[in-house]
Amino acid sequence: MQLTPDLTARFAADLAALWPEEDRSGPLGLAVSGGPDSLALMLLAHEALPGGIAVASIDHGLRAEAAGEVALVERLAGERGIPFAAITLTLQPGNLQAQARAGRYAALAAWANSEGLGAIATAHHADDQAETLLMRLNRGSGLAGLAGVRARSGIEGTDAVLLRPLLGWRKAELEAVVTRAGIAAVRDPSNTNRDFERVALRERLAGAADWIDPAQLAASAAHLAEGWQALQWYAECDWEEMVMKDDSAPGGIGFVYCANVPRVVAIETILRIIAELGGHATRAEAARMWDRLWQGENASLGGVLAVPGIERVEKIGVLMRVWRFRPEPPRSVN
Repeated sequence: MQLTPDLTARFAADLAALWPEEDRSGPLGLAVSGGPDSLALMLLAHEALPGGIAVASIDHGLRAEAAGEVALVERLAGERGIPFAAITLTLQPGNLQAQARAGRYAALAAWANSEGLGAIATAHHADDQAETLLMRLNRGSGLAGLAGVRARSGIEGTDAVLLRPLLGWRKAELEAVVTRAGIAAVRDPSNTNRDFERVALRERLAGAADWIDPAQLAASAAHLAEGWQALQWYAECDWEEMVMKDDSAPGGIGFVYCANVPRVVAIETILRIIAELGGHATRAEAARMWDRLWQGENASLGGVLAVPGIERVEKIGVLMRVWRFRPEPPRSVN
């Protein structure tokens, strides 16, 4: 059964906003699990991009039913003439959810590279985004976290482009697409396990349906994402204009930072300086470093020592708050 033209046009427009036709260098790869959301993604993309998609389904090795679910996706893709790849992961003991996520995206990036795909799309939707926003609000996340799931991003350590064209679609809409196609979607039992934070929140959201609108929460996350994008632009300007190599540092390895921007921007610059000097830190740690430096105290983070001061900056010609960053000297052993 074909989709209605309005649904196909809507999906095509949402996809084009993230992935303009002039930027496309290959087919669109879809991550399809067999659940209603990802099956709807496949059906919509198949109508909007006939002959221009490929599908991958991943067995994480966590449930015996997963192999059958991959076979279901393979059959549905085959019936529509869509190229298909089955991917099997082997996870090590530990945080299985984190490993599964990292392994899944790494495998998708490798698949996209081997098949010459132009981008990868996943089926995250408005209800997912609303849940993500509320969970992160409850954790006290900063702007980067409150921006939620990005509509367009990349896969860390790869050149793969990651798209989420369904963030403006409700879960019920996607389920209706699959139902109208006469397909019985897979139901992952983990999606009803209240031990998971997201599942417990989902149930509470359903009970608050008369006063909370997930679509509007998702829209708020999109606005926050725009704010985060603007902040990143400002941080790039701060890096280019206010950070200089410190030739006076031992071995010339260090940076001078004229710290004259709002705290939230300076945190991004501090993170970049630490990374350039071979260290690693979280935003929360960089925020605490900013607090110490602002109070005129030395601060160490990620193997980097920062020393605050007031100096006349030659390129600007005025006294400014200047912080000098260099690798932390080796600790003496008594």
